Amino acid sequence: MNGNYSNASASSSSSLDSSTHGTEDDQTIAIILGEEEKLKFDGTLGKRLCHLNSIPHTPRVNGEIPDVNDATQDHERLSARLATYDLSELQIEGDGNCQQFRALADQLFRNPEYHKHVRKQVIKQLKHHKKLYEAYVPMKYSRYLMKMKKTGEWGDHLTLQAAADRFGAKICLITSFRDTCYIEILPKDGNHARELWLSFWSEVHYNSLYASADVPSRTPRKKHWLSF
Repeated sequence: MNGNYSNASASSSSSLDSSTHGTEDDQTIAIILGEEEKLKFDGTLGKRLCHLNSIPHTPRVNGEIPDVNDATQDHERLSARLATYDLSELQIEGDGNCQQFRALADQLFRNPEYHKHVRKQVIKQLKHHKKLYEAYVPMKYSRYLMKMKKTGEWGDHLTLQAAADRFGAKICLITSFRDTCYIEILPKDGNHARELWLSFWSEVHYNSLYASADVPSRTPRKKHWLSF
């Protein structure tokens, strides 16, 4: 680890008595980790799957959860697609935050436990750039924001767009949709410094994607100096 990361870790350890300072330290560490991951970005998966055609992404809120039979077929279809491209999923805890915040946190910081930080940044993006997103929300916008602030609330394709905009990332989804294998979600300014790869079992679950040879074997654990 570099010196900056060690200093941030030591600073966090000394602030456990203050929830405010703890939150600030968590955010600082997340930013440092994110910058380290950005430097490692080499677009490997993107090069492997560059022949796939992406459909235009339309931000939207969640649809209905499929029935058991449809969900089973969708999962089988997704599994077959991942096998075709030699991709593997890092299984993300199914607590609601998997939709997509834990999966995004794993891609951004290599630790799903930063899901609260990811959610907070997405909410900031939605709140401060209301004009970009409100047309896609079929309810009062303030109500939508209050809903999405809640820990455990499922994210949707609008929060994915906000995450792409906030973190300057292209989000790549391998999906279980019958007619859509691949979706790219680009920042609205067209610029991205990294790619985030997720599998999407439609309307059910997101996981973090890796090349099969590179999928982490670790089970991320909370550090003693983090206050999630």
